[in-house]
Amino acid sequence: MHRRHLLLAATALVAVPRLEAHAQGQGDPIRPIVLITRPQAAAPAPYQAAELIAQEWRKLGLQVDLRPLPQQQLTQVVWYERQRWDATMWQMVGRPERGDPDEMVYNLLHSANIATGYNFVGYNNPDYDRLAEAQRAEMDQNRRRELVREVQERVNQDQPYAFLVHPTNLQAFNKQVFREDSAVMQAGLGIRNFWNWISLTPTGRQRDIIVNSTDPIKAVHPLYIGGGPDSWVNELVWDRLMRVGTDGLPQPWAAERVTQVDPTTIDCVIRQGMTFHDGSPVTLEDVVYSFQAPGMGDEAPMYKPFVANIANVAATDGNTVRFTLKRPDAAFHIAVLAKLNIIPKKLWDPVMQQYLNQPQNLESYVDEKAIGSGPFKFVRHRPNEEVVLEANPNHWSKPKADRWIMRIITNIEATLGAFRRGEINVIADYFGDPELLKDMAKSLPNMMAVREEVDIGFQFIGFNLRRPPFSDPAFRRALSAAVNREMMAGAAWNGQAVPANSLVSPALKVWHDEGIENRVPGGNLDGAKRILQEAGYRVVGGKLCYPAGVRETTPAYQ
Repeated sequence: MHRRHLLLAATALVAVPRLEAHAQGQGDPIRPIVLITRPQAAAPAPYQAAELIAQEWRKLGLQVDLRPLPQQQLTQVVWYERQRWDATMWQMVGRPERGDPDEMVYNLLHSANIATGYNFVGYNNPDYDRLAEAQRAEMDQNRRRELVREVQERVNQDQPYAFLVHPTNLQAFNKQVFREDSAVMQAGLGIRNFWNWISLTPTGRQRDIIVNSTDPIKAVHPLYIGGGPDSWVNELVWDRLMRVGTDGLPQPWAAERVTQVDPTTIDCVIRQGMTFHDGSPVTLEDVVYSFQAPGMGDEAPMYKPFVANIANVAATDGNTVRFTLKRPDAAFHIAVLAKLNIIPKKLWDPVMQQYLNQPQNLESYVDEKAIGSGPFKFVRHRPNEEVVLEANPNHWSKPKADRWIMRIITNIEATLGAFRRGEINVIADYFGDPELLKDMAKSLPNMMAVREEVDIGFQFIGFNLRRPPFSDPAFRRALSAAVNREMMAGAAWNGQAVPANSLVSPALKVWHDEGIENRVPGGNLDGAKRILQEAGYRVVGGKLCYPAGVRETTPAYQ
């Protein structure tokens, strides 16, 4: 019997005690809760996890409805209609700059980012904000490590997310098309990384890197990232002052040298001779503008938090840009210099000025030319089909391949078939049964090379804290406690994941709070029932009700 079926059968045999039922003076029954998820065909592991989670939550007396939505519609609802939904399956994908915990710690859950930024769940805790700000400003690494661990415990107690797993990236490439020794692994990312794309060396006439994505790309846009695939494209088309190396540490890139003059002053000596893909030179004015633009109004809400600590950025001589910070920032090199894209001011400032006077922000702008200065140049984007880039022959680090092509294949079996037929030659985005891919590799030993790496990112349930009862930490703790993470990793992800209870991955050994996975408040379904009981919730007539006197006033998600 398949592992998932064994686990489900085992859990079905467990006798689960019910909460005490007292109708007198009890609050209203809680409305049906809608858990949004991607469709099973597009994301089988998260979908199966959602089924298992709904099954456990129903044992608490909740009516839970799964609502599969295509990725673009799901993003529209969760990101732009923040008052509307209850809970959503979500993921934070691994990106190089997330090798420092600051992006997860500050940008995901700091209250400054509730309205339009990454804090889409609406978590607002002043104590957390102080910790997030303190770790960012702390320059002593040992003390900063302690603060980051305090952050993780604060999140553990508040449970704004129900963390599920840190996936193990299972990826593959065609070693008949590329030299196997030219593939580059990066900590927490595997082969789906910038260094691999510029390093993969063709062995014959097929000179294109052709990768899959299970998600369609939303935009090729230097001031907006709509998801993981968007970021893969952006980091190839646009240069950055620094890059995160394969060891997880920042290193100079478009800046030849980066000097920390004092705790709040950083000088970047800019590489000479750089050009944008239209042939125009990359100037110091362009570099300065690239760090000013995200802070103009609310036009680039995803990037605005990263420049909020910059007091001033200016050219100081013929090839140096100086950053003056409002306060010390331990993560500035990775979280800012290695994240923000260098854009041509002559093209983007007119667009920015136009959008400053419009109700919609710059994220809605369609950048049809996508002119950067990076190692690959934008060729075309066919929505829901493919993105095509070609190597930039004038780049100081010209890729070994001629083109980088991303094909959108939402079905797992179709992905494997496309690899077998040579329609793709890198499986970069795989969420299917690991045994299917591994068995295929065994049947194609001369063709298929497989790589594995625990991801920097994580899969989780986002609770909408704007909507009761998710505004109640006790309710969130109970729902999180009811989730069996070991089962998630084994049954939904087929063992290709490790249980999660933190926004800092165990791939980041320096920062991760080891053992936090075993400290979920309540710990299990019985613990979840105790939490609800102590907080005043009761089951009446088979339905979980609010504490006494609390009315249900929140409209159901439609």
